[in-house]
Amino acid sequence: MDRRAFNGTVTAGLLAAPLAVEAQQGVHRIGFLSPSSPSDPERLASPFGEGGLAAFRQGMRDLGYAEGQNISIEPRWAEGRFERLPDLAAELVRLKVDVIVSVVTQATLAAKNATRTIPIVMVAAGDPLGSGLVANLARPGGNVTGPSAMYAELAGKQLELLTKTVPKVSRVAVLWNPANAVWQAQMLRQTEGAARALRLQLQLLEARGPDELEGAAMTRERASALLVQVDVIFALHARRMADLAAKRRVPAMYGAREHVEAGGLMSYAPNALDLFRRAATYVDKILKGAKPADLPVEQPTKFDFAINLKTAKALGLTIPQSLLQRADQVIE
Repeated sequence: MDRRAFNGTVTAGLLAAPLAVEAQQGVHRIGFLSPSSPSDPERLASPFGEGGLAAFRQGMRDLGYAEGQNISIEPRWAEGRFERLPDLAAELVRLKVDVIVSVVTQATLAAKNATRTIPIVMVAAGDPLGSGLVANLARPGGNVTGPSAMYAELAGKQLELLTKTVPKVSRVAVLWNPANAVWQAQMLRQTEGAARALRLQLQLLEARGPDELEGAAMTRERASALLVQVDVIFALHARRMADLAAKRRVPAMYGAREHVEAGGLMSYAPNALDLFRRAATYVDKILKGAKPADLPVEQPTKFDFAINLKTAKALGLTIPQSLLQRADQVIE
């Protein structure tokens, strides 16, 4: 072999080496399963919709990942139809994705029922232990882990903020979804305990879906305030719920900021977009070889307190300056 042929062979080999490594490593496929919808203009910024996916994508970019280069993301949306989640989860399993990112408890349960081997990173699950998603928060023990929301533990703070906003409040209606009995029941227990400490009476209202929201709002016994428990059904219909509360002239506290952006009075909740960014760190660790069973479930560290002053004015409420100073977002 002459020198020119030898050099050409070596050069070709050097150029092919990185390509061979890249082909061997491949592009990691990440499934994204959400009960929400990316198509509703009212919910494009919602953490349960396109906003959550955007925050997750940003989290992955911050960790050095780029779509089309070393990862691809396969989003699947249930469009508010929870019965579609099992089929969508099964579809992601058939695609042989490397990781499934599942939004809230229902999607995570669907993913877990679809696979016991593909790692699942849950986002904003309300009660991972009570719903059976993990065996232990410190050592999950299966194929599910991720940042949880721990919504139940916020009931005391939410009721406290209501009492500081609504003068002489004594009776609070609590809207909950019995279809999500496992973790919503825990929230109810926490809420009842907090109400006793604040000497408040509770009136429980049930709504399993959007068709029952109107009936829940038209109650016989008038409460002086409303606490809406966190539920994806409620989040998907945030504007409708705000309109119903305005129609009944009831000051309401919500567990998601999008309710306030839709016209609700106030919310106190974990920063949901931060949870999606945190989910990216779990995916990164798993793609680098970590097992979900060994990655502790994180509790939220960032919380948002939002107030809608326009709604407060319509209700004839004056928000104390001390609360305005504590608010992370004030809508005027």
